[in-house]
Amino acid sequence: MDSENENLSESELTNINESLEIAESLARASQLTSPSAEKRLRARQLELDARNDPNGFVPPKNVLMYLVRMGSFTSTYTYDNGDHEDNDINLPESMSQEKLFESLQINANMKLPRCFLHLNSTQVSNSDLRVMQWNVLSQTIGQHYDKFVLTPRRALDWKYRRGNILSEIISYLPDVICLQEVDHFEFLRRTLATQGYTGVFNPKPDSPCLHVKDNNGPDGCAIFYLKNRFETLKLKQTVLPVWTINSNQVAISIQLRDIRTNKSVCIATTHLKARSGALMSSIRKEQGRALLEFVNETSEGNAAVICGDFNAEPTEPVYELFSKSSLNLGSAYAYNGEEPEYTSWKVREEGEQRQTLDYIFYTKNNLQVNSVLKFPTGCEIGECRLPSLIYPSDHLSLVCDMSFK
Repeated sequence: MDSENENLSESELTNINESLEIAESLARASQLTSPSAEKRLRARQLELDARNDPNGFVPPKNVLMYLVRMGSFTSTYTYDNGDHEDNDINLPESMSQEKLFESLQINANMKLPRCFLHLNSTQVSNSDLRVMQWNVLSQTIGQHYDKFVLTPRRALDWKYRRGNILSEIISYLPDVICLQEVDHFEFLRRTLATQGYTGVFNPKPDSPCLHVKDNNGPDGCAIFYLKNRFETLKLKQTVLPVWTINSNQVAISIQLRDIRTNKSVCIATTHLKARSGALMSSIRKEQGRALLEFVNETSEGNAAVICGDFNAEPTEPVYELFSKSSLNLGSAYAYNGEEPEYTSWKVREEGEQRQTLDYIFYTKNNLQVNSVLKFPTGCEIGECRLPSLIYPSDHLSLVCDMSFK
């Protein structure tokens, strides 16, 4: 460790955020003594306040590798398990929603209703595209890592959660579905196929799930769409780079042709780097910059919708980057000039977190938003917050209706 620290300048070391003293204490208390853990702790120590550096701080390459590629700060070993936990499901190629729910013993009536807010009432019935955005919460992360202190144990059981996840998706009949933290892709692929969907999955290179012994494979991003409604024109998947180094965050971009209207739309999704701090915020901005370039290449000037868990509040640089992009993007839920008060509301060991992290961006030149799905109130969510027996993720789903201009 001492020899590695010599590679850092004195100014870099003196800029270490005071909050990292707490991180160091917690790490020592956790007895993170392996060489790998020490290196990851050192990466954590570089949570620098970039606002003190007008040029922005770029970490040394060896440290940056740990920052952007690691799946977990605290895990050392990897367990390469496969997607196997849903082998008990045997479904035909096609079936009604009612029969599907009956087959999986899903009680669709227990979910609290969420209604749509109509922003353009004259166009609601003529909407061309319904898009869903949702971080569904990785089963491995949610059950073994996130420490939801108020969530009932049953709410985190996969055999229970999977029914609620499927019910949430299907009940809104989206044309296109963008998901993050998917670590049970086979379940979604097989069940959604019975409703006419096809999908693509892009796993993280170093998913944190793989550092937990009882995992079901890596988590990643997925896009599903109605296969009798759209024709795939172009499909691209990528790992988002940060300062020329591939990170642990992925993206999918797919250009679809609407068979009914013959118009094309590019759908993209991602899940940006988590954790707070100025350096992590800078990493998210760099990932956002790479994502915009990636989408621009795939969309080829056509309409575009970019969905994702950005792990960033609207005050972060990556949000401003998207708002001022040459793609002329708008945010579907910023219909009153401001984003909603929350898209995620959870209670972990470190306290309650009520944040706006999830977005549906769209190209304002050729798309307009007609309606959005309202969020449940705090009373409807309940005192235990998310996830719960009703809401299976620590993030709420976003759904909006759009039409081509």
